[in-house]
Amino acid sequence: MDLRDLEVIVALAEHRHFARAAASCGISQPALSGRIRKLETDLGVPIVTRGNRFEGFTEEGEVALKWARRLLADKDGLLQDISQSREIITGSLTIGVIPTALPMISRLTVPFAEAHPEVEITILSRTSIEIQRGLDTFAFDAGVTYLRNEPLSHVRTMPLYRERYVLVCPEHMVKKGQESITWAEAADLPLCLLTPDMQNRRIIDTLFGQAGKVPNARVFTNSFVAIVGHLRSGKSASVLPIDQANVMDLEGLVALPLTDPDAVREIGLVISDRDPVLPVVKRFWDEARSDHGAPAQ
Repeated sequence: MDLRDLEVIVALAEHRHFARAAASCGISQPALSGRIRKLETDLGVPIVTRGNRFEGFTEEGEVALKWARRLLADKDGLLQDISQSREIITGSLTIGVIPTALPMISRLTVPFAEAHPEVEITILSRTSIEIQRGLDTFAFDAGVTYLRNEPLSHVRTMPLYRERYVLVCPEHMVKKGQESITWAEAADLPLCLLTPDMQNRRIIDTLFGQAGKVPNARVFTNSFVAIVGHLRSGKSASVLPIDQANVMDLEGLVALPLTDPDAVREIGLVISDRDPVLPVVKRFWDEARSDHGAPAQ
């Protein structure tokens, strides 16, 4: 067994396709299949469900995948530690970010990229549940997610900012000069909301419930781009985090703060609670704490 064998099954887990996994590893598909068979021989168990297409991992394969990710993460840590001795941070940094936090992630990544040009940064939009899973399986080095609404486990947390909410709608749906709107009033408008698998949607449903209302939601999507399209149609309203609304073109639309209840949710940076921390992750964490003046927990 060598590390290249482990890289192959991690690539297969990421791409869920034999040819694409092989291409990402820079090898042919027959060579990828040969490495999988070699690893199965070394381990003495089948790790991939056989078929013309990739159908998934066996139970033993899932165990092998978990350890492969951990061993490859340790390999990256070794290389990063060596690079630190030359006072150069190298490697890669993969960050899972909830969709509502995507407008602000550049506040963390742009300064870090400028300070450490040898580090490759990948930002992936994921739900809070997927971020927790990604940290657990070493698929993500860090995450930006909600800190308090639903329990996180085995992570270190650093508060970054508080998310506030606004109703965004066509101008004709509210009174001229109106400066705010209650959750109960907003619930009666034709709404386009995120899908229930998104924690932001679960937060919004809770707030409507506190106002004693069930939202008049007609369209559901996991894409803010789709929400914007429905707002532009003039037929829908939506509840959005204020940071998301601030990056939109609001021509013909209004954004009204939501009240009664007044609500905020804390969003922060999270990393796995394990030692040693990868050097590139530790540097990202330390510089984020320095820039935001936030205490780590």
